Amino acid sequence: MARWLWSQLMLVVSDVEASTRFYCDVFGFESGHGGKEYEQLIHDGEMVMQLHDHDTADHHGALRDDETPVGNGVLVWFEVAEFDEVVHRARTLGVEIVQDVHVNPNARQPEFWFRDPNGYLVVAAGESEFRRR
Repeated sequence: MARWLWSQLMLVVSDVEASTRFYCDVFGFESGHGGKEYEQLIHDGEMVMQLHDHDTADHHGALRDDETPVGNGVLVWFEVAEFDEVVHRARTLGVEIVQDVHVNPNARQPEFWFRDPNGYLVVAAGESEFRRR
């Protein structure tokens, strides 16, 4: 078993720079790479998310099938300590709200479900009692 493990979420997007602004504005991330084709978003010194342009094949080929809906079956989920602030910033940006603030009966934490500019379903969740701190 691995001694350490962390995810490196990558979303394929239509406009890397616009998506960078969106995620930085909502979650307070910082740009760690910058550019029109690829971005690394940083929070508290750690990369938490990558954005890749959907038209750039680069060294690996196409990353998205244009026939499949964007984000089909994927939720971009962030647990945040500043839940109310994230919800406020998302509302200020005029996001499409999918499920307004509610308490998930299974996870027993507040959640706010919305769409990003590319159509990905994003969930901001408050702190979970199940996370080790």
